Amino acid sequence: MLYWLTETFNTYDFPGRHLMGYITFRAGISFALALVIALVFGRKIIDRLQRMQVGEVVRNLGLEGQMQKKGTPTMGGVIIIMSILVPCLLIGNLGNIYMILMLLATLWMGTIGFLDDYRKLKYHNKDGLKGKYKVTGQVGLGLVVGITMWLSPSIVMRENQETITEIGNETEIVFSTDEIKSPQTTIPFVKNNNFNYEWLTDWTDNPETNRTLGWLLFVAVVIIVVTAVSNGANLTDGLDGLCAGTSAIIGVALLIMAYLGGNVIYSSYLNIMYIPGTEELVVYAGAFIGALVGFLWYNAFPAQVFMGDTGSLTLGGILAVFAILIRKELLIPLLCLIFFLEDLSVMMQVGYFKYTKKKYGEGRRIFKMTPLHHHFQKAADPGAAVKWNHPVNPIPESKIVVRFWIVGILLAALTFVTLKIR
Repeated sequence: MLYWLTETFNTYDFPGRHLMGYITFRAGISFALALVIALVFGRKIIDRLQRMQVGEVVRNLGLEGQMQKKGTPTMGGVIIIMSILVPCLLIGNLGNIYMILMLLATLWMGTIGFLDDYRKLKYHNKDGLKGKYKVTGQVGLGLVVGITMWLSPSIVMRENQETITEIGNETEIVFSTDEIKSPQTTIPFVKNNNFNYEWLTDWTDNPETNRTLGWLLFVAVVIIVVTAVSNGANLTDGLDGLCAGTSAIIGVALLIMAYLGGNVIYSSYLNIMYIPGTEELVVYAGAFIGALVGFLWYNAFPAQVFMGDTGSLTLGGILAVFAILIRKELLIPLLCLIFFLEDLSVMMQVGYFKYTKKKYGEGRRIFKMTPLHHHFQKAADPGAAVKWNHPVNPIPESKIVVRFWIVGILLAALTFVTLKIR
């Protein structure tokens, strides 16, 4: 709204009329506004949730301090969603296709998470929305985002390539003057860091068929990424501040990538894909990070509010869609490795338990407990059939969270490093 107003009246001479034209200024305002909203209105929302007796349903899993969390207000993800949407609606460019898709992803996943939390609270159990409905919603979002990127004329890119100048044999990065629609993405360890999904379907003789199959493959990857990251974030939300802090770290990394990839000068200097229009995502990322920092004020150990699936499913969906829009979805396995380890630990545990029960008549486990963060909370049981029974003593919750944050920072740094190793 404010962005539109300043653009409408920019012919008038008034102080600061050009500030809204600077992405860094709007991103800073977006961050600050989201932080203030989360801090000020967060307290009011928590009080409201307490009066409504919207308390977390806790099952006794034998973890230290677990039962003390019973009754803590949940559905705090509403704070995060509101703190993101308000700054974006006020100072974001609502005519930008990338901003529109991010706002859609926020509301889409927020609705699914809200319905899940609502059912848990209504029926006083941990079941919530059936898994098939959540997956259907995630697949639906992936389809919408992938097909929009395929068909929208506003989503284009410019290819980067290295050229050798005749004088001094110096390397120069040159961008194509044509803005093209192509299912290209970024991968590490190769020159120019570009990968085209059409390369996997070039066995067809018809170029048009090849292009269509390449985009269909891209859409399939989008669906997988959205589903995996959203579920991974949901599983990571098990300790105070763990999911919010980890997501904020990933958000900072994606903000930097969006800023660099949306600026033709920096893209040329770093030899990365230039995607016109994605610079607007920096404004969204500013609000995203500000909302999470403000939410952590109340969610840090000991938590005064939990984000619930309203928050965790939304955060995962946001990070997945953001990475896809800036063509960094194939970097997600490294950048969001914590989420994937949480996912993988559950799948390994369930699969191994079923296999050993069928083979030996008794189910055995790999971890003391899953998702992975609970493994470190639980004391070792020498008599239990567990493959990995270390550490012997449980680690305090706050220490686990900080260590996961440190790992998240290292993974973000490593993601950037891999782009320069060619």
